[in-house]
Amino acid sequence: MSLQIDTLAYTNRLRWLAPEQKLLFAIALLIIAAFSHSLVQFLIAVWMSTWTIIYAGIPSKIYFKLVYVASLFWLTSLPALVINGVNISNLHLVQSDSVAGLDIGSYYVYISIHGMQQGFMILTRAIASVSCLYFIMLTIPFTELLQVLRRVGFPVLLTDLLLLMYRFIFVLLNVSAELWIAQQARGGYSSFNVGMKSLALLIGQLLKRTIENYRQVSLSLASRGFNGEFKVWHPHRYHLSKRYAIEAVIGCALLIALDWYDHATVFTRI
Repeated sequence: MSLQIDTLAYTNRLRWLAPEQKLLFAIALLIIAAFSHSLVQFLIAVWMSTWTIIYAGIPSKIYFKLVYVASLFWLTSLPALVINGVNISNLHLVQSDSVAGLDIGSYYVYISIHGMQQGFMILTRAIASVSCLYFIMLTIPFTELLQVLRRVGFPVLLTDLLLLMYRFIFVLLNVSAELWIAQQARGGYSSFNVGMKSLALLIGQLLKRTIENYRQVSLSLASRGFNGEFKVWHPHRYHLSKRYAIEAVIGCALLIALDWYDHATVFTRI
């Protein structure tokens, strides 16, 4: 999946668009999503999905699979928000907030209406934020993103560390996949106990090969006269788009106006 994401970042239909323009657009929507209502956040998620799937040509199956993976993290936090408990003596304080519940000893455990509302707000905000981040990840190659960060003043040491970490992710994934396939071919996961031993061996071999790969990278950099800064070549074949810029500005303005209108409506009702 990670290799596929890296390939899509280099082959999408918005590859020619300047990375600064795409990054600024995504950051603007990310800021709006952080301070807006659920309706605006939902519209941001739909709009960014349109840019990613239709404009950039990212396969919808891959995109929604990534969104699904991100939603799993929301599901893990949902029980802590929705399920609450109070002492039975304080039951009258939460009757209006309880959808259903049961008595467990001296406590009353119930499903909270307020918790469900919080869970929904977190879901819309998370999906809107994730859609902005996926747009950056699927349309801007990581090396170009680092070049943009360097141009705006990020320390070279920080961007070099990010580049090394990003590349070592692929190394770790490839090594772990090769080891896992080799163990599977030898029946390494035929039972729970055997599987635990195989997993321990896999982790040990992965650490050993990671250290060895790091040593090889260090030697190769030293042999090439590394001076403390990675020089990554990238073509300047992209350009700015007035049409996309106008669409982005108008869309952001409409979202801000809609959120302001919701705020004004709620304030008027109060």
